[in-house]
Amino acid sequence: MQALVNKLSGKRFLVMGRVGMDLFPTLVGGAVEDATDMTVAMGGSSANIAAGLVKLGCKAALLTRVSDDAVGRYCVNQLHRYGVDADHVTPIAGEFRNSLALYETRIEGHQSVIYRNGAADFEMTVQNVNAVDFSQFDALITAGTVFAAEPSRSAAFHAFNLARMAGLPVIFDVDYRPYSWPSPEVAEDILSRAGALSDIIVANDEEFGFMAGGIDKGMAKARALAASSAEIVVYKMGPMGAITFANGEETRSGVFKVTPLKPTGAGDSFMAGFLAALAEGRPLDEAVLRGSACAAIVVARPGCAPAMPITEELRAFLAANPAPDTVLHSPKG
Repeated sequence: MQALVNKLSGKRFLVMGRVGMDLFPTLVGGAVEDATDMTVAMGGSSANIAAGLVKLGCKAALLTRVSDDAVGRYCVNQLHRYGVDADHVTPIAGEFRNSLALYETRIEGHQSVIYRNGAADFEMTVQNVNAVDFSQFDALITAGTVFAAEPSRSAAFHAFNLARMAGLPVIFDVDYRPYSWPSPEVAEDILSRAGALSDIIVANDEEFGFMAGGIDKGMAKARALAASSAEIVVYKMGPMGAITFANGEETRSGVFKVTPLKPTGAGDSFMAGFLAALAEGRPLDEAVLRGSACAAIVVARPGCAPAMPITEELRAFLAANPAPDTVLHSPKG
């Protein structure tokens, strides 16, 4: 595993997947249908991860496609604002559109509405991937949505191959979104194939269960991936914490106690904090802890990318909040 972590030390990440627009009621606790004022922000899992990495001192470039319209240009402008390299964000004309997410800053009765019809990011091609010089990066990160449709699916698998040829670790956030896929059966097959090609896999218990064909089989799926192909597997369980599989060990960690304002953005922030810590050479346990801290910070603030912490904010949070109590190690069984 140490050889894998050492490859991240250059802190240069290529992130593959969507960027979109988020809208949420400016009033904390307000419902979308009652809103008279909305806040606009950059969204999309991959773009959020990229922004989170840059905020924590890493470099990140996004590989995707955007609509050739005002919304697509907004997304590119926001990537520049966050310091994310947008050289490989390619516009596409016609009726293709960027994703749009409307969500609320509240827990009780929380609503999220996602518009993904004719998604521009699904039009990423092998040619777009071939335009990237993989030798300029230290790792490839992708969210599972890139595999949901063609030509993006074939392009994403091609990117996996080019990353491996260049010696880059492949980092996979399963990020299963049912509305993006033609059927659960297709998703299960494709995401399992992607998982088998990945060096680091991060997913929640439902996503691992989906890949395994049942929620009760998710833990076994995570354990099997760690034993066969992946060097690090993080099995997230929401408020129950996470189990990390690496080096033949299972490490269980808790979560930070905060009062959440919303449930969105935690996974993207966890990934950014986790990978930034690994790239700094921190131990795996500490990397998971810092990822959890980033997730806690984001759910306690409005927005997703805007809510992600910079290094000083993360440091202050860790100093002010006691670490989760339980960290257990046991042999892999």
